[in-house]
Amino acid sequence: MDLQDPQLMRSIIMDHYQYPRNRRECHDHNCKSVHMNSESCIDDIMVFVKVDQGVIKDFCFTGQACTISTASTSILSELVKNKTLAEAKVIVDEYRKMVNLELFDSESLQEAVAFSNIGKQANRIKCALIGWDALSQIIAESEE
Repeated sequence: MDLQDPQLMRSIIMDHYQYPRNRRECHDHNCKSVHMNSESCIDDIMVFVKVDQGVIKDFCFTGQACTISTASTSILSELVKNKTLAEAKVIVDEYRKMVNLELFDSESLQEAVAFSNIGKQANRIKCALIGWDALSQIIAESEE
């Protein structure tokens, strides 16, 4: 994916905002959930993750969120389904590196590279991380 093409990056973000993937509640009692919100934005989401034998079988979310939060969480939901917790952790770590403007593995992030310049907008970083932080919390709880 061409990280130098702002039109492509914008279209990926807008597609995931307008048509968020996996935006729904999880009614499975095996889903772990985390509520996340932001003091600086409208973001107020609930993230649901179903882990079975160390594999993420489902990832969905509900709530109200800005364009960046909705799109990044939507992309995340597609990236980590059917991945092991260890694989998901690597993806989250690479995403954090990218957001912090460090060297990162773009291949593992697929469409999430649309947020490669978000680190230059300090006020948007929390928005870009909210769903990812929720997943990190669920991974940590699952490993305990």
